[in-house]
Amino acid sequence: MRLTTVRRTINVKGFIALLTLLVSATCLADDSNALPSWQDSAARQQITAFVSDVTNPESANYVALGERIAVFDNDGTLWAEQPIYSQLFFVADRIRAQAPEHPEWQTEEPFASMLKGDIAGAFGSSHDAALKLVRASQAGLDTDAFDQVVRDWIQSARHPATGKPYNKMVYQPMLELLSYLQDNDFKSFIVSGGGIDFMRPWTESVYGIPPERVVGSRVAKRFELIDGVAHVVHEGTLEFNDDKEGKPIGISQHIGRRPIAAFGNSDGDLQMLQWTSAGSGPRLGVIIHHTDADREWAYDRESDVGTLNEALDQAPQRGWVVVDMKQDWKQVFPD
Repeated sequence: MRLTTVRRTINVKGFIALLTLLVSATCLADDSNALPSWQDSAARQQITAFVSDVTNPESANYVALGERIAVFDNDGTLWAEQPIYSQLFFVADRIRAQAPEHPEWQTEEPFASMLKGDIAGAFGSSHDAALKLVRASQAGLDTDAFDQVVRDWIQSARHPATGKPYNKMVYQPMLELLSYLQDNDFKSFIVSGGGIDFMRPWTESVYGIPPERVVGSRVAKRFELIDGVAHVVHEGTLEFNDDKEGKPIGISQHIGRRPIAAFGNSDGDLQMLQWTSAGSGPRLGVIIHHTDADREWAYDRESDVGTLNEALDQAPQRGWVVVDMKQDWKQVFPD
């Protein structure tokens, strides 16, 4: 009886050991077919090596599933931000659509410049021009109505330089990266200076990121009962600016965990990269450097949109991966 019990114990232990080995093998990141739009460059290798390391149960750097948090800037990191941010084109279209109801806008700034087609001039006409324009574009609409306005715009609007729908101005290599991280049990969040209410209606269909995983700048809202029906209504006043120093604060408030990976493209992402990198254990910081004037745009230090200066200087000393769009990506936009 005792010998049988010992044999059974050995068999059970052997089965557990074999099962552990099999599970470990299947948990390892398989990057052989991952990121097909990326060149087999140092940048790609650093990203896949990090993912392989933190997802390997046998690695000293293994990261538990719940802690595999990655954060992505949106403008210039996941989709194009030139010649100006896409949300500003949306605001411009909204102002033009509402203009017949506001004849005073013909002479009142920043609306007058906007109606003349001078978008940059409109936003630069005063220190509070952006707030006035954003407020006018959504104030008074409840959340459902504004969601639908954004969805309709994303489907119909076209980028002025390429003629593409804005949801086709996304970067194919970054779509592949989001999928690759998801396949390896990362939870990815968008952390953007753009409006949270502008992004949430379409991020799931375009990026696979649901609205609850979008962190962005917020306008104030109020609750109203209209004819006995409950509504949440946009007031239009800025409640939180999720840019620069605001990004780590937004992550802390919204996500509640420090990410282990952060992806950005400008000095607006600097503090997010710094805070992510400051955590203990393995960390990945990635900067998308716009170097491809033929397939997209080439800009960095002197650009008014997506300025990349201080973050680029800090990248070598902090060990951040700098992705050279021209050299590291086989293609930029989806076919």
